[in-house]
Amino acid sequence: MADVEKKARLSGEQPRAAEPAPSLLPTTNPATEKPAPPPSSLHPAFYVVTWISFSGGVILFNKWLLSTLGFGFPITLTAWHMVFATFMTQVLARTTTLLDGRKTVKMTGRVYLRAILPIGFFFSLSLICGNQAYLYLSVSFIQMLKATMPVAVLLTSWALGIAPPSLKTLGNVSFIVVGVVIASYGEIEFNLTGFLYQAGGISFEATRLVMVQRLLSSAEFKMDPLVSLYYFAPVCAIMNSLTAMVIEVPSMSMQNIYDVGMFILVANAMVAFLLNVSVVFLIGKTSSLVLTLCGILKDILLVAASIMIWGSPVTKTQYFGYTIALGGLLYYKLGADQLKQYVGQAGRSWSEFGVQRPALRKAVVFGLVLITLFTLLGGLAPTYAPNQTQNLKDILNTGLGS
Repeated sequence: MADVEKKARLSGEQPRAAEPAPSLLPTTNPATEKPAPPPSSLHPAFYVVTWISFSGGVILFNKWLLSTLGFGFPITLTAWHMVFATFMTQVLARTTTLLDGRKTVKMTGRVYLRAILPIGFFFSLSLICGNQAYLYLSVSFIQMLKATMPVAVLLTSWALGIAPPSLKTLGNVSFIVVGVVIASYGEIEFNLTGFLYQAGGISFEATRLVMVQRLLSSAEFKMDPLVSLYYFAPVCAIMNSLTAMVIEVPSMSMQNIYDVGMFILVANAMVAFLLNVSVVFLIGKTSSLVLTLCGILKDILLVAASIMIWGSPVTKTQYFGYTIALGGLLYYKLGADQLKQYVGQAGRSWSEFGVQRPALRKAVVFGLVLITLFTLLGGLAPTYAPNQTQNLKDILNTGLGS
């Protein structure tokens, strides 16, 4: 027993082999390690700028084509847009993956007749009325009127039984209505015909959006804007073409097309189509909040562009009313709690930006002040100094050689 205990004590006193020191670098098997997904090569701001450019570009392009160039056939123009969109969506469906989402849509002849055709009908009416309004109203006033779109959608959803009426929600959107009423009251170049066309366009578009919402409430009919265009464009092309043949084509001639130029018409249709493509990428790369804010920013930029390009007079009353409408629109889209949260986050980000890049922050502030002053002065100038404004436009036209 003594020998056994002695051996046990000796074995317990044997020094242990030194354990390897932990490696400072992670040891992974390169063969089993999954490669990291490649980062997006484009910043989300690129998609924002692209969408704003195409969305505003379509409106300005249409106004320039219908009013400045004198191509007074808005129904024919919308028909041409839809024919071009039908052709392009068919090409993309066969050559790219952008329209693969249509494969998950359970589209049948019954669904097409009961859902797609009525939606396409209201889509056609909204396009026709919207383009007709450009013949009578300025772009700035049209954008102010478009601020009532959420109100029209809300009232239509109540009328069609999609959502239950709510006095609280109605109170939230009342600021939009009040702001647009004030802006309309201050409009100098008010035209009742153009106002009614735009009101009709807003009503038809609201009906279309509510019907689309009801259609897409089922998971089997989820569609992105490009897939929706794939189904709706042929319907709108046929309806708008038939309408144009009855109303506009008898008074048209090939000389009207030659005066504008086929290149201009193709470019106009291409910009309208690329707008739908840019929406798909914007939704995929950003969020609904970004889309909402981009829409408001686009409207403000369009008002400024209308003032600078066509010298559209905008009164102080309109500025005041449009500011109320945009504030009400932002409040309705985000809500009080989210609005406070986003304002706080924006304030902190702005402070950090000022600490990291103070010179660039000062340059941004200076640029925004200049743009604001230029927009205000440019909008008020045709009202309070019409002669000087016309002289300046004549000088610019002479300098540009027109």
